[in-house]
Amino acid sequence: MRRCIIIGGAEIRNYTAVRDYLMADDFNIFCDSGLRHQKALDIQADLIVGDFDSYSNPNADVETIVLPSEKDDTDTVFAAREAIKRGFDDFLLIGVVGGRLDHTLGNVSILLMLNSLGKKAKIIEDHSEMEIVSGEPVYIDNTFSYFSLLNISGTAKGITIENAKYPLDNAEITCEYQYGISNEVLPGTVAKVSVDEGRGLLIKVRYDSGKFP
Repeated sequence: MRRCIIIGGAEIRNYTAVRDYLMADDFNIFCDSGLRHQKALDIQADLIVGDFDSYSNPNADVETIVLPSEKDDTDTVFAAREAIKRGFDDFLLIGVVGGRLDHTLGNVSILLMLNSLGKKAKIIEDHSEMEIVSGEPVYIDNTFSYFSLLNISGTAKGITIENAKYPLDNAEITCEYQYGISNEVLPGTVAKVSVDEGRGLLIKVRYDSGKFP
């Protein structure tokens, strides 16, 4: 099954870094103002969705779903739900974080929705990757300068972090005390992060977030 790429309208500074994640057989869904990234990403739209309140409908020869401006789902959430209906199991979201914090937090929660349905999903932006850790461990190599594990779903227990500067063994991170920020992979190793009960948001940072290549 092809992977589904959902492209939102948040700022992308480093198109080269984002393009490195893309594959020729991806199914690309552009959400409204996400269309402004199409030329720089050099990919074709397979589906366009949106209420077109922030970008003009291109009326292209591409399947387009025009949404009402007043609705419960954001354009990005609708795109994710539409892809689920079409049978996709693997998702990559780009251009969905940054700018308005409310949209950023809403889009991060899409990872929780997809995880609840047993889907594989990741958000990437200029300097980080985000994914949910739940059940299966996730590994982090030395291409990432830092990584953080956050509790954004209420329960994150039985946390184990190995081969890292700040290891954990059967720990708990609460929403009120997010102490799992800015960890580092030990040189020459691959870090391992697992959560036995609940879910954690893993953010892998490629380089100092205050610097852009």
